[in-house]
Amino acid sequence: MNGDVRIERVRWWHLAAMARMEAAIFGPEAWSEGVLWSELAAGHDYRAVLDGDRIAGYAGTAFGDAEAWINNIAVDEAYRRRGIAAMLMDDLIARARAGGAKSVFLEVAVDNGPAQRLYDRYGFTGIGVRKNYYQHTGTDAAVMRMDL
Repeated sequence: MNGDVRIERVRWWHLAAMARMEAAIFGPEAWSEGVLWSELAAGHDYRAVLDGDRIAGYAGTAFGDAEAWINNIAVDEAYRRRGIAAMLMDDLIARARAGGAKSVFLEVAVDNGPAQRLYDRYGFTGIGVRKNYYQHTGTDAAVMRMDL
């Protein structure tokens, strides 16, 4: 990292890079640039960790009355194991608390051990499974919750 690492709100000009990152990380389950546009248009809160002008990672959150849902979180392979995911998690949890959320929820692929370990460190617990949640691969999703 070049020392100019910061978290910023995602802007439309970030979406093409985010879609490329989605494809590299999530393969057939990746969200397209159009889906990411829809997320922003729906008012969901997306933040990116920028290293200079390069996106190191991003996370999206939907806020409701007393809860927040993590829509997605991704870290570029070149930036893994450098604290980027923790930066994003710390930021979204702080924003959820500030917005009055009492709980944060997420779904994660049951075969995504690294993500589950991250969520475990933050105090998320499993509350259920959504069978065949990921449509292209038929992978189940673990539903997790963290109370604030």
